[in-house]
Amino acid sequence: MIIDITEVQDINSFYRVESFKGVYGILWVLVPILTLVLGITIGVLVIVWLEREISAGLQQRIGPEYAGPLGVLQALADGTKLLFKENILPSRGDTRLFSIGPSIAVISILLSYSVIPFDYHLVLSDLNIGVFLWISVSSIAPIGLLMSGYGSNNKYSFLGGLRAAAQSINYEIPLTLCVLAISLLSNSLSTVDIVEAQSKYGFWGWNLWRQPIGFIVFLISSLAECERLPFDLPEAEEELVAGYQTEYSGIKFGLFYVASYLNLLVSSLFVTVLYLGGWNISISSPYILVGELFEINKAREVFGTTIGIFITLVKTYLFLFIPITIRWTLPRLRMDQLLNLGWKFLLPISLGNLLLTTSFQLLSL
Repeated sequence: MIIDITEVQDINSFYRVESFKGVYGILWVLVPILTLVLGITIGVLVIVWLEREISAGLQQRIGPEYAGPLGVLQALADGTKLLFKENILPSRGDTRLFSIGPSIAVISILLSYSVIPFDYHLVLSDLNIGVFLWISVSSIAPIGLLMSGYGSNNKYSFLGGLRAAAQSINYEIPLTLCVLAISLLSNSLSTVDIVEAQSKYGFWGWNLWRQPIGFIVFLISSLAECERLPFDLPEAEEELVAGYQTEYSGIKFGLFYVASYLNLLVSSLFVTVLYLGGWNISISSPYILVGELFEINKAREVFGTTIGIFITLVKTYLFLFIPITIRWTLPRLRMDQLLNLGWKFLLPISLGNLLLTTSFQLLSL
């Protein structure tokens, strides 16, 4: 049998090309995900620093100032400290539920970032049901908190987990009804389409002006979903020691800390996408002038994406001043007040807002 050397070389080159395609495909998936995770990590560190500085200003005291210039590395120092602390397991608790709970809470929130568009061409997954994916995935986080409370074998932890589940159910419905009203105005559940629908009329086309009642309900519901003051009953120190976090230490305690700020950031990003026009701005963007000056289409695309990311982040962090200020100025609600606010006020208001939006949409046909 005679083997043609040319055929062997062709076969080897074919396998090399196929293996290169496989590696390229893996990198094509991993690089955007790792970039997004890195950006989210930096965003959370910025939020922690902002909250400490704003709270210090509101209380007329000096904030963190020793860890890095102006205390910008304080969150990193806290994370490093928690990383090296001892990981203590409850002696009579369910160690599997105890260990899995924090991870479920963090992963479910991280999945929400996959449908957030930072620019028209910069979204990890532009799904037709993007906003409902966020609502569905974010509903998993309270399950992780309930698992943590139950697995701790501690009455305070268990009560905190039950409160987290009850609070999530209470405020998830008004939040969903507000999102439905936005989707009716935009005729889509895609986050990219919702932002594009707001760009038709510039600044006055934002859903903030078309849905002011929905915006207020969405703001209150998102704060309750983030379990921030005045809605932090699942971890109320005066009543439940630390709620579902009571038995945790080390990096697992740090995961709850991270999950809180991840949830706050994703809620602020969705407020920007749903109500504040996303990456759109009502004035002429400078990247268009630069692109026309040099007559380079690629320059226009690069500058356009950069400006879009910048505008989205500026809107998000400006909005963050509202929940941070609310946390440090308002007292905590009682459990009955929290449930009454959700079931007796926000639910009827959000339902009425949805019915009004539906009526106006039908009349405009």
